[in-house]
Amino acid sequence: MSNPKTLLELKAGETAVIKKMLPGGGAIRQRLLDMGVTRGTEFLVERVAPLGDPVEIFIKGYHLAIRKNEAAFIDVTPAAAKSNGAK
Repeated sequence: MSNPKTLLELKAGETAVIKKMLPGGGAIRQRLLDMGVTRGTEFLVERVAPLGDPVEIFIKGYHLAIRKNEAAFIDVTPAAAKSNGAK
């Protein structure tokens, strides 16, 4: 029923939880993991540039700018959906 979402599809002000890193990221995937973009981590989309690149998120106490091609590898769930019965 719910469509898979990536970080790329979120708008400024939305909070989400990282579900998984999608395959195919290679070095980008490892770099994101090293910066704390890991499964189960909640984050806030702070800003999205006018053309969508980059996206600034607030994660684990710091601000991180992520390019569109990197954001496409991050599968997310809206934060409200992570608790049972919330919609």
